[in-house]
Amino acid sequence: MELAYFSGAFRLRQQGAGAILRFERIRPAGSARFQPPRAREITPGFLDRTIAALKRWNYDIVGIDEACRRAAAPSERRRFVCLTFDGAGKDLVSHAYPVLARHRVPFTLYLPTAFPDGLGVAWWLVLEQVIAREGRISLMIDGRERHFDVPRLADKYELFEFLSGWMRKLPPAELSYAVNDLGTRYSVDVAELSRGAALDWDDLAKLAADPNVTFGSATVNYPALSNLGDADARREMAMGQAVVESAIGQPVRHFAFPFGDRDSFRRVHVVMAEEAGFASAVSTIPGIVEAQGRTNLHVLPRIAWDGRVRSLRMMRVLLSGVMFAPVKPTRSASG
Repeated sequence: MELAYFSGAFRLRQQGAGAILRFERIRPAGSARFQPPRAREITPGFLDRTIAALKRWNYDIVGIDEACRRAAAPSERRRFVCLTFDGAGKDLVSHAYPVLARHRVPFTLYLPTAFPDGLGVAWWLVLEQVIAREGRISLMIDGRERHFDVPRLADKYELFEFLSGWMRKLPPAELSYAVNDLGTRYSVDVAELSRGAALDWDDLAKLAADPNVTFGSATVNYPALSNLGDADARREMAMGQAVVESAIGQPVRHFAFPFGDRDSFRRVHVVMAEEAGFASAVSTIPGIVEAQGRTNLHVLPRIAWDGRVRSLRMMRVLLSGVMFAPVKPTRSASG
């Protein structure tokens, strides 16, 4: 990427109509030694610098509706960037929204509705808290007791990656058992931790009053859809959409696949999103949005920014599309 920047290739080989940026957690830099979500979070200062840079680079910062329109239309001279935020973290209101409101830019929030209802389980936070403070961890995996010694910081990071990957692949009932078992063993109040970290409906009402905010759905419980049967996946999609629409009094036309990588959903779920009436569905598969209908609106790529990278030069290279293979034409699910 450094070569692409300093050689000027990112200017000469810009691809596509624009890009969709994905952010997850926004909060001031922490001082704790063990911070496994650091790759998935940015500081409010970095968000501010990013928006200022996008304006300076002459990108049009647009909402998801406009991004979809440009994806279907002929190429325009100016490229776009669409800002999207996944999850229902309290930090969106506390730290991100003041920056976004000051810049008066549109953005999209994809909401899993169990969290503002106080019913969602933030199992990744439970896992983080337990590993941070314990030197030895025991839990049931695949029907047998497993023990992990984590005396060093590197051991803790390695265990977090292993257990988070394992938990994400569990069916809902098994995931619920695993995270509650972990909370019971290590005195973590799973429900309180999850509620305290999530937006509530009062927060969402504040956001809904801002015309620059678009709400999308991210199911009810934020499961990896590949872990569900087809009927349960459809129910998660339909109920998530219905709850958001009821709460904000507006149609919800856009969807985000929970986690959004290639292992978390299948082609059948892309079809489901279209059949559910969503105008678009975003993934976390990296790439650039092409114009003239060459990108399937129901599996839109997004650039998930790694918060450990603070270089705006690298962001400029990624947004140019020079690092991604050209997107081949795709047909819609009904086409």
